[in-house]
Order: sequence, then C-alpha cells, then structure tokens
Amino acid sequence: MPRPAAHADAFLAVADPTRRAILDRLRAGDLPVAQLAASFDMTRPAVSRHLRVLRQARLVRERRGGGDGRQRIYQLTPGPLRDVARWAEQYEAFWQDGLARLKRHVERGARRGREE
Repeated sequence: MPRPAAHADAFLAVADPTRRAILDRLRAGDLPVAQLAASFDMTRPAVSRHLRVLRQARLVRERRGGGDGRQRIYQLTPGPLRDVARWAEQYEAFWQDGLARLKRHVERGARRGREE
C-alpha cells in the first residue's frame, strides 16, 4: 500500500518538536493563530508554516472567527494520530520486557547487598 505524500503524513508532521508543541497546546481547546504564535520564539510566518504541515496531515482544522471573520482559529483533529499510536503500540512489549529485565537486575543487586 503506497504511503501518502510526505506533506500529508501524520508521522512526518509529529516528527517535529514545534508541531508536537502546537498539538499539545490545541489539546486544551481551539486557539487563534496569533495566540499560538505568541507561544513560540519564532516568527508568525514560521508558525504558519508548521500549521500548514499539520493542516495537510489533517491533524488540525482551520476556521475563520472573530467579529469580522478575519481571525484564523485552529482546532485539533486527532484522528490521523491513531496510525501513529498503533505503530507505537507495537513497541510496548519491547518496553515492558526491558522494564522487567531492569527490575530483575535491581532486585538481584538488592539481594546481594543484603547478603554481604
């Protein structure tokens, strides 16, 4: 099955820490672009480019708001993150196994310490 174009790929979109931070801010609710941009130490056009990638990946939705309809409001649309979550879930057994091995190692060390 062919992958979607890179600009529309949720994996590519969430690979960038700024875009993940934007998604995190939108979890609390819809925000106007000006308020989102104020949260970052970058220009508003740079934030807009990140928002465009998120829009193309269908992770956010833009609507017009404000009294004159000129304000752009962004809303989180997390549906495409399901693919990312399903992919990450495949590694849960790996993480659990690693944690179990660490626990056994620590417990062995604690027993040895008591025996001495």
